[in-house]
Amino acid sequence: MLPERDEIAKLVICEDDRATLELLCDHLLADRYGVLAAPTAADALRLCQFGSPDLLLLDLALPDASGLDVLREIRNPDRALNRFDSRLGVIVLSGRGTERDRVRGLDQGADDYVVKPYHYSELLARIAAVLRRRKGERKAVTRVAEIEICHPERSVSVGGRIVPLSVKEFALLGVLAQEPTRVFTKEELLRDVWGYRSLGHTRTLEAHASRLRRKLDPESGRFVVNCWGVGYRLVEP
Repeated sequence: MLPERDEIAKLVICEDDRATLELLCDHLLADRYGVLAAPTAADALRLCQFGSPDLLLLDLALPDASGLDVLREIRNPDRALNRFDSRLGVIVLSGRGTERDRVRGLDQGADDYVVKPYHYSELLARIAAVLRRRKGERKAVTRVAEIEICHPERSVSVGGRIVPLSVKEFALLGVLAQEPTRVFTKEELLRDVWGYRSLGHTRTLEAHASRLRRKLDPESGRFVVNCWGVGYRLVEP
Protein backbone atom coordinates (compact mmCIF):
# COMPACT_ATOMS: atom_id res chain seq x y z
CA MET A 1 0.00 0.00 0.00
CA LEU A 2 1.29 3.44 -0.91
CA PRO A 3 1.78 5.91 1.96
CA GLU A 4 -0.89 8.60 2.31
CA ARG A 5 0.19 11.93 0.81
CA ASP A 6 0.34 14.71 3.40
CA GLU A 7 -0.41 18.01 1.63
CA ILE A 8 0.91 21.28 3.01
CA ALA A 9 -1.91 23.35 1.50
CA LYS A 10 -4.22 23.50 -1.51
CA LEU A 11 -3.42 26.06 -4.23
CA VAL A 12 -5.34 27.32 -7.25
CA ILE A 13 -2.91 28.07 -10.10
CA CYS A 14 -4.38 30.58 -12.55
CA GLU A 15 -2.10 30.84 -15.61
CA ASP A 16 -3.17 31.00 -19.26
CA ASP A 17 0.07 29.63 -20.72
CA ARG A 18 -0.47 25.88 -20.74
CA ALA A 19 3.22 24.91 -20.57
CA THR A 20 3.89 27.26 -17.66
CA LEU A 21 0.76 26.06 -15.88
CA GLU A 22 1.71 22.40 -16.21
CA LEU A 23 5.31 22.98 -15.12
CA LEU A 24 4.28 24.99 -12.06
CA CYS A 25 1.69 22.38 -11.09
CA ASP A 26 4.26 19.59 -11.44
CA HIS A 27 6.80 21.40 -9.24
CA LEU A 28 4.25 22.26 -6.55
CA LEU A 29 2.90 18.71 -6.51
CA ALA A 30 6.45 17.44 -6.01
CA ASP A 31 6.77 19.80 -3.05
CA ARG A 32 3.59 18.38 -1.43
CA TYR A 33 1.09 21.05 -2.38
CA GLY A 34 -2.34 20.18 -3.67
CA VAL A 35 -2.97 22.01 -6.94
CA LEU A 36 -6.06 23.03 -8.91
CA ALA A 37 -5.26 24.22 -12.43
CA ALA A 38 -7.17 27.26 -13.70
CA PRO A 39 -6.31 28.40 -17.26
CA THR A 40 -9.01 31.11 -17.25
CA ALA A 41 -10.46 33.73 -14.92
CA ALA A 42 -13.77 31.85 -14.83
CA ASP A 43 -11.96 28.66 -13.77
CA ALA A 44 -10.12 30.55 -11.03
CA LEU A 45 -13.31 32.05 -9.58
CA ARG A 46 -15.13 28.71 -9.70
CA LEU A 47 -12.29 26.83 -8.00
CA CYS A 48 -11.76 29.53 -5.38
CA GLN A 49 -15.46 29.41 -4.51
CA PHE A 50 -16.00 25.66 -4.48
CA GLY A 51 -12.52 24.08 -4.18
CA SER A 52 -11.73 25.32 -0.64
CA PRO A 53 -8.16 26.43 -1.51
CA ASP A 54 -5.75 28.09 0.89
CA LEU A 55 -4.05 30.30 -1.71
CA LEU A 56 -4.43 31.53 -5.29
CA LEU A 57 -1.49 32.12 -7.64
CA LEU A 58 -2.91 34.64 -10.11
CA ASP A 59 -1.65 35.73 -13.51
CA LEU A 60 -2.96 39.13 -14.64
CA ALA A 61 -3.11 38.49 -18.42
CA LEU A 62 -5.95 36.00 -18.87
CA PRO A 63 -7.96 35.19 -22.02
CA ASP A 64 -11.43 35.95 -20.64
CA ALA A 65 -10.85 38.73 -18.08
CA SER A 66 -8.17 40.72 -16.30
CA GLY A 67 -6.57 39.11 -13.28
CA LEU A 68 -7.27 42.37 -11.43
CA ASP A 69 -10.99 41.78 -12.01
CA VAL A 70 -10.62 38.34 -10.44
CA LEU A 71 -8.83 39.92 -7.49
CA ARG A 72 -11.51 42.58 -7.04
CA GLU A 73 -14.23 39.93 -7.09
CA ILE A 74 -12.46 37.82 -4.46
CA ARG A 75 -11.76 40.82 -2.23
CA ASN A 76 -15.23 42.37 -2.60
CA PRO A 77 -15.70 44.14 0.75
CA ASP A 78 -19.47 43.52 0.73
CA ARG A 79 -19.63 40.36 2.84
CA ALA A 80 -23.32 39.94 1.99
CA LEU A 81 -22.37 39.46 -1.66
CA ASN A 82 -18.88 37.98 -1.45
CA ARG A 83 -18.83 34.23 -2.09
CA PHE A 84 -15.15 33.77 -1.22
CA ASP A 85 -13.25 33.00 1.97
CA SER A 86 -11.82 36.30 3.24
CA ARG A 87 -8.77 34.39 4.48
CA LEU A 88 -7.83 33.13 0.99
CA GLY A 89 -4.25 34.17 0.22
CA VAL A 90 -3.52 35.66 -3.22
CA ILE A 91 -0.11 36.03 -4.88
CA VAL A 92 0.00 37.80 -8.23
CA LEU A 93 2.44 36.38 -10.79
CA SER A 94 2.90 38.91 -13.58
CA GLY A 95 5.30 40.07 -16.25
CA ARG A 96 4.30 43.65 -15.43
CA GLY A 97 6.91 44.85 -12.99
CA THR A 98 6.58 48.62 -12.69
CA GLU A 99 5.95 50.17 -9.29
CA ARG A 100 2.51 51.33 -10.48
CA ASP A 101 1.59 47.76 -11.48
CA ARG A 102 2.76 46.38 -8.13
CA VAL A 103 0.96 49.03 -6.09
CA ARG A 104 -2.22 48.54 -8.14
CA GLY A 105 -2.22 44.80 -7.49
CA LEU A 106 -1.42 45.12 -3.79
CA ASP A 107 -4.00 47.86 -3.27
CA GLN A 108 -6.64 45.58 -4.79
CA GLY A 109 -5.91 43.03 -2.05
CA ALA A 110 -3.05 40.79 -3.22
CA ASP A 111 -0.91 39.47 -0.38
CA ASP A 112 2.21 39.51 -2.54
CA TYR A 113 3.30 40.42 -6.07
CA VAL A 114 5.96 38.36 -7.87
CA VAL A 115 7.39 39.60 -11.16
CA LYS A 116 8.15 37.14 -13.98
CA PRO A 117 10.61 35.65 -14.56
CA TYR A 118 11.08 34.47 -11.00
CA HIS A 119 13.12 31.78 -9.25
CA TYR A 120 10.95 28.87 -8.17
CA SER A 121 12.69 28.69 -4.78
CA GLU A 122 11.76 32.34 -4.12
CA LEU A 123 8.14 31.65 -5.09
CA LEU A 124 8.06 28.73 -2.64
CA ALA A 125 9.31 31.00 0.13
CA ARG A 126 6.68 33.62 -0.66
CA ILE A 127 3.92 30.99 -0.73
CA ALA A 128 5.03 29.76 2.70
CA ALA A 129 5.12 33.34 4.08
CA VAL A 130 1.58 34.15 2.89
CA LEU A 131 0.25 30.85 4.24
CA ARG A 132 1.83 31.56 7.63
CA ARG A 133 0.21 34.99 7.79
CA ARG A 134 -3.16 33.67 6.67
CA LYS A 135 -2.96 30.83 9.20
CA GLY A 136 -2.59 33.47 11.91
CA GLU A 137 -5.91 34.94 10.75
CA ARG A 138 -7.80 31.66 11.26
CA LYS A 139 -8.54 32.86 14.78
CA ALA A 140 -11.97 34.44 14.34
CA VAL A 141 -11.46 37.47 16.59
CA THR A 142 -8.33 39.25 17.80
CA ARG A 143 -8.56 41.72 20.71
CA VAL A 144 -5.88 44.24 21.60
CA ALA A 145 -6.82 46.83 24.25
CA GLU A 146 -10.12 48.32 22.97
CA ILE A 147 -9.54 47.11 19.40
CA GLU A 148 -11.52 44.11 18.19
CA ILE A 149 -10.64 42.57 14.82
CA CYS A 150 -13.12 40.10 13.30
CA HIS A 151 -11.16 38.27 10.61
CA PRO A 152 -13.96 36.36 8.82
CA GLU A 153 -15.95 39.58 8.41
CA ARG A 154 -12.86 41.76 7.89
CA SER A 155 -14.34 44.24 10.36
CA VAL A 156 -12.76 46.34 13.10
CA SER A 157 -14.23 48.14 16.09
CA VAL A 158 -12.69 50.26 18.83
CA GLY A 159 -14.67 50.42 22.05
CA GLY A 160 -17.75 49.30 20.14
CA ARG A 161 -17.31 51.95 17.41
CA ILE A 162 -17.13 50.43 13.93
CA VAL A 163 -13.98 51.53 12.07
CA PRO A 164 -14.11 51.20 8.24
CA LEU A 165 -10.68 50.29 6.86
CA SER A 166 -9.28 49.82 3.37
CA VAL A 167 -7.88 46.41 2.37
CA LYS A 168 -4.29 47.44 3.08
CA GLU A 169 -5.13 49.25 6.32
CA PHE A 170 -6.83 46.06 7.53
CA ALA A 171 -3.81 43.98 6.47
CA LEU A 172 -1.41 46.35 8.25
CA LEU A 173 -3.49 46.22 11.43
CA GLY A 174 -3.63 42.42 11.21
CA VAL A 175 0.16 42.14 11.08
CA LEU A 176 0.70 44.58 13.97
CA ALA A 177 -1.95 42.82 16.09
CA GLN A 178 -0.11 39.50 15.87
CA GLU A 179 2.45 40.82 18.38
CA PRO A 180 1.00 44.18 19.44
CA THR A 181 3.90 45.40 21.60
CA ARG A 182 6.68 44.28 19.25
CA VAL A 183 8.25 46.82 16.92
CA PHE A 184 7.84 45.63 13.33
CA THR A 185 10.54 47.13 11.13
CA LYS A 186 9.64 49.05 8.00
CA GLU A 187 11.28 46.32 5.94
CA GLU A 188 9.08 43.64 7.56
CA LEU A 189 5.87 45.58 7.05
CA LEU A 190 6.60 46.55 3.45
CA ARG A 191 7.45 42.92 2.72
CA ASP A 192 4.56 41.28 4.58
CA VAL A 193 1.79 43.74 3.70
CA TRP A 194 2.86 45.09 0.29
CA GLY A 195 5.34 42.47 -0.92
CA TYR A 196 8.17 44.97 -1.43
CA ARG A 197 11.68 43.53 -1.43
CA SER A 198 13.44 46.81 -0.59
CA LEU A 199 12.58 50.11 1.07
CA GLY A 200 13.28 52.28 -1.96
CA HIS A 201 11.76 55.74 -1.67
CA THR A 202 8.13 54.77 -1.11
CA ARG A 203 6.02 56.58 1.47
CA THR A 204 3.26 53.97 1.22
CA LEU A 205 3.79 52.57 4.73
CA GLU A 206 3.91 56.00 6.41
CA ALA A 207 0.73 57.14 4.63
CA HIS A 208 -1.23 53.99 5.53
CA ALA A 209 0.03 53.98 9.13
CA SER A 210 -0.99 57.61 9.56
CA ARG A 211 -4.50 57.00 8.20
CA LEU A 212 -4.89 53.85 10.32
CA ARG A 213 -3.83 55.76 13.46
CA ARG A 214 -6.38 58.52 12.85
CA LYS A 215 -9.18 56.04 12.14
CA LEU A 216 -8.53 53.92 15.23
CA ASP A 217 -8.32 56.92 17.58
CA PRO A 218 -9.16 60.30 16.02
CA GLU A 219 -8.60 62.18 19.29
CA SER A 220 -5.28 60.97 20.76
CA GLY A 221 -3.87 58.59 18.11
CA ARG A 222 -2.63 56.22 20.81
CA PHE A 223 -2.63 53.17 18.52
CA VAL A 224 -0.05 52.45 15.77
CA VAL A 225 3.01 53.81 17.53
CA ASN A 226 5.75 55.21 15.28
CA CYS A 227 9.15 54.07 16.57
CA TRP A 228 11.23 56.62 14.71
CA GLY A 229 13.85 55.23 12.38
CA VAL A 230 12.81 51.62 13.03
CA GLY A 231 9.14 50.89 12.36
CA TYR A 232 5.78 50.58 14.11
CA ARG A 233 4.02 48.72 16.88
CA LEU A 234 0.32 48.66 17.68
CA VAL A 235 0.44 49.60 21.39
CA GLU A 236 3.02 50.60 23.97
CA PRO A 237 4.26 47.77 26.22
